Amino acid sequence: MGACVRIRHVLAGEGLGAEIEVKGWVRTSRVGKGVAFLAVNDGSCFASLQVVAEQGMASYDAVCAIGTGAAVAVRGRLAESPASGQRYELHATAVEIVGPADEEYPLQKKRHTFEYLRTIAHLRPRSNTFGAVFRLRSSLAQAVHRFFAERGFLWVHTPIITTNDCEGAGEMFRVTTLDPSRPPLVGGQVDFSADFFGAQAGLTVSGQLEGELFAQAFTDIYTFGPTFRAENSNTPRHAAEFWMIEPEMAFADLMADAALAEEFFRYLCRHVLENCREDLEFFNGQIDTGLIARIEAVADTSFAMMEYGEAIERLKKASVSFEFPVSWGLDLQTEHERYLTEQVVGGPVFVVNYPKEIKAFYMRQNDDGKTVAAMDLLVPKVGEIIGGSQREERYDFLEARMRETGIAPESLWWYLDTRRWGSTPHAGFGLGFERLIMYLTGMENIRDVIPFPRTPRHAEF
Repeated sequence: MGACVRIRHVLAGEGLGAEIEVKGWVRTSRVGKGVAFLAVNDGSCFASLQVVAEQGMASYDAVCAIGTGAAVAVRGRLAESPASGQRYELHATAVEIVGPADEEYPLQKKRHTFEYLRTIAHLRPRSNTFGAVFRLRSSLAQAVHRFFAERGFLWVHTPIITTNDCEGAGEMFRVTTLDPSRPPLVGGQVDFSADFFGAQAGLTVSGQLEGELFAQAFTDIYTFGPTFRAENSNTPRHAAEFWMIEPEMAFADLMADAALAEEFFRYLCRHVLENCREDLEFFNGQIDTGLIARIEAVADTSFAMMEYGEAIERLKKASVSFEFPVSWGLDLQTEHERYLTEQVVGGPVFVVNYPKEIKAFYMRQNDDGKTVAAMDLLVPKVGEIIGGSQREERYDFLEARMRETGIAPESLWWYLDTRRWGSTPHAGFGLGFERLIMYLTGMENIRDVIPFPRTPRHAEF
């Protein structure tokens, strides 16, 4: 028996002319006159390996009966293929059926709708599309860590269970050990002091606030982990569980924040172009024509910058009509963002200095008293993909802003404490990992870029 080799290495010619063993799952099988062909894939790459089994082999009859989806171990000699479509093929000397599959295997056909595949999330990774999605997701996650490690950033594991709502939206999943049928009450309200944590707790919507604390000790840090939002939304862009990348930098202002965001985003674009080419070519051909050209353009260009006020004026002068109104003081909608990046700039653009009324309490107030040092990175086809800001480092300003927005300062006393001792100008941003993957694959639904999507009424897998 030869050494077991991953199929990505076999298709690169490793073991050519030698006796090798591969293990994987049968994608297709067909039987000709005196010969059977199996396409075997082990998930290590997009392409499958053609296995040729000839009549006279000890297990030939069993090979002819192998069904799609079966797990097999194949031993044989790797040779150059005389047929078009593949460079190498494995001439089998022995085929072992590790795990059979019958005609009820749900992935018999070559094409299924994404809606159907979501109903079999336990099997969809075996399909071509989702094999490509999750290989790219894995490679991209490693690139995220590599980018920050190369620049000396500290990775911080911020808590999943928290008593603060960073965004102030109140859309948190609650974490409790109280009996839901008989919770303790005080004055008609649930007494959370009797709960496990002695306070009302939930699943985090962001690790930013905790990340800021670490930036005041380590200078440059980042978080990369799961976040949660109990938003009853069924749009293609929303999920109840998703992953966020959130760097924070001490001694940094808004321009330094935008510079890091640009460097980071271009780095990730270059990474998939250089390391996920086979899967990208599949997405470009089957999911989103023009995908590779769009990613290449972003990777090779400098990003523009535009004041929020200028963006509003550009939108008011647009020759197209928008569904949502445009005026100073209103947030930009996706249609506005896409118009700015696709029609006005023709590439990625930062929109900076938004009205303070539409942004979070922790953003630094500008000297005009009307705006905050916030920035959004807009990219073609998607609109906003990164949002960030310089944080308010001045104690008095932060406390006043918290009161303005209805946040009790005592509820975030620890956050305010960092503004009392050794406070520095600091900044950071957030990038939703799934939205990044959607952008880099052309996939249009967030449910199709996360292994087991959590959405309203769906958590079965």
